[in-house]
Amino acid sequence: MTARAGEVLALGALLALLGYGVALRHRGTGIDAAVAAGRRPTAPALSAAALGAPGRRSLAGYRGQVVVLNFWASWCIPCRDESPLLERWQRRLHGRRATVLGVDSLDVDSDARAFARRYHLTYPMAHDGGGAAARSYGTRGFPETFVIDRRGRIAALRRGPVDESFLRRSVPPLLDEPA
Repeated sequence: MTARAGEVLALGALLALLGYGVALRHRGTGIDAAVAAGRRPTAPALSAAALGAPGRRSLAGYRGQVVVLNFWASWCIPCRDESPLLERWQRRLHGRRATVLGVDSLDVDSDARAFARRYHLTYPMAHDGGGAAARSYGTRGFPETFVIDRRGRIAALRRGPVDESFLRRSVPPLLDEPA
């Protein structure tokens, strides 16, 4: 490698690092910052193919319900770990005008369907193969979860795996709110 090629490579790496830093810095200026400040921003529109079923899943179709919107992928180890918890919460929410809605993103459809079967997941799921829906929520990793109130606003979010404590703190207060 010539000295000039090395300089170009170093400059490219520096620019990539700078871009990554800017992206992380601005990540908190949208949804994250609003929720942290106690505001409830409107959830971005979401419409994707239903996973393992004909048709589409649309967030608008759940208006009037509390939605635990979980972005995941079959290759994501923390997603595997949290899936039994989300399934338990789906059972708790059933009949309370609330649901877990899983969105498989940046994944192969057949792998996602196998994942859902393996972990006995019964909640509705969508397939966001290209990741457009995930990007609209600022998702950069998996899993990420957004708790959406009955009016379609994001009330809580977790960038990373959810746990029982997060769900207990975020979901039950919304169940008593009007639509």
